[in-house]
Amino acid sequence: MKAIGFDNEKYLKEQSTKIRERIAGFGGKLYLEFGGKLFDDYHASRVLPGFEPDSKIKMLMAMGDEAEIIVAINADDIERNKYRGDLGITYDLDTLRLIDAFRDCGLYVGSVVITHYQGQSSAAVFKKKLEDLGLSVYLHYVIPDYPSDIDLILSDDGFGKNDYVKTERSLVIVTAPGPGSGKMATCLSQIWHENRRGIKAGYAKFETFPIWNLPLQHPVNLAYEAATADLDDVNMIDPFHLEAYGETTVNYNRDVEIFPVLNAILEGIWGKSPYQSPTDMGVNMAGRCISDDEVCCDAARQEIIRRYFSACCARRQGMTVSNEVKKVELLMKRGHIDIEDRRVVTAAREKDRATGNPALAMELPDGTIVTGKTSDLLGASSACLLNALKALAGIEEETELISREVLEPIQDLKVNHMRNRNPRLHTDETLIALTISAVTDEQAAKAVDRLGNLSGCEAHASVILSRVDENVFHRLGLNLSMEPVYQTRKLYHG
Repeated sequence: MKAIGFDNEKYLKEQSTKIRERIAGFGGKLYLEFGGKLFDDYHASRVLPGFEPDSKIKMLMAMGDEAEIIVAINADDIERNKYRGDLGITYDLDTLRLIDAFRDCGLYVGSVVITHYQGQSSAAVFKKKLEDLGLSVYLHYVIPDYPSDIDLILSDDGFGKNDYVKTERSLVIVTAPGPGSGKMATCLSQIWHENRRGIKAGYAKFETFPIWNLPLQHPVNLAYEAATADLDDVNMIDPFHLEAYGETTVNYNRDVEIFPVLNAILEGIWGKSPYQSPTDMGVNMAGRCISDDEVCCDAARQEIIRRYFSACCARRQGMTVSNEVKKVELLMKRGHIDIEDRRVVTAAREKDRATGNPALAMELPDGTIVTGKTSDLLGASSACLLNALKALAGIEEETELISREVLEPIQDLKVNHMRNRNPRLHTDETLIALTISAVTDEQAAKAVDRLGNLSGCEAHASVILSRVDENVFHRLGLNLSMEPVYQTRKLYHG
């Protein structure tokens, strides 16, 4: 059984209570800027074991009658077809995906705001597409010298040029397909418009990381820095909070840097700002729901090592030109973290050296480590996957879950009909073969039943895996890392 370090039920209750308190404090209406992922927050679930990836959306569903959602998207991102690397889709398509996902959860999506609009043709086409789908779409424009020219911002030529977004409910969630979409500016523009109409409305921010009431060097906060190593985010002590309250809290550089300007804007709208620091603006209760600090520390250290290998692989594949690897290395030094702290790394490397072929190691929930090697029938990923399922199902290691009579026809199909040079089965092909075998083989059926137990397990490969294997492990919920080494010396690696 995997150790739990986070009380998810307590989090759902305390987070919704905190948001309702903030709504009441502003007289009944709150614009809440949502940072990070509302859906599938796997980073949080990895570093806070017990945190469910859909916790934030569950919390909103519990407040469904009070909440509506605005999705903000930057017109420049539409114009240049910016895409989400984790999903492989453009921001405009992800906007549609998000709206569908919110609606599937019973949440009300009030509108879409296209920010930074300057007549971009692709943005205009997207606006028409959304309107044809029955969605309300509003335009927000570029304000010269934003956010420094406060007099201009708080005028008819600043926020006054933006469309006023009509909202109906007390909690307005402003989210986006990615960073730089204009969530904060959308919130502030709305507050300005609401104030002009005599409507009391407040602003707050919901960011899970860094966790403000954990120490600066806490592994969970270091893991956030590792996750954003490709950006310029750096955790730091909130100097405004320290000065105002004498209390040490953690925030990140962008919020600290923008706070004086943001606070001046809020003062210009309200006459007086209720906030003394960027920490004040947050409504994050995650730090109060950690039930076992050491479990979360261990999980965060694993995440940092995974991020290190991910950065190394990205550099090897030519996918990054930043100093991401060096940043994570420095974080590892700050946290006194060594690569060998990740047990599956040592196991995979040893198996690779012993066999002279690519290998993969997996740590099961009880701490058992199983490995897989490359053979004439199976790749290392497939072999390790089958060995892990055997161990979980209590099946003898020597047992053949998939017979050669099943494997060889698949190989023949791949090589002789599909023109594939590699006869070994990838993990997706192996799982299909295993499922077919499970129809007539009781042991194979037992193995299939244990697939769900792989979620949250740690895994490491001694080479860069194929995209197919990587995707299968991701969908099974495995926490995968890979050595920045290709299996062959070919120039093209598909």
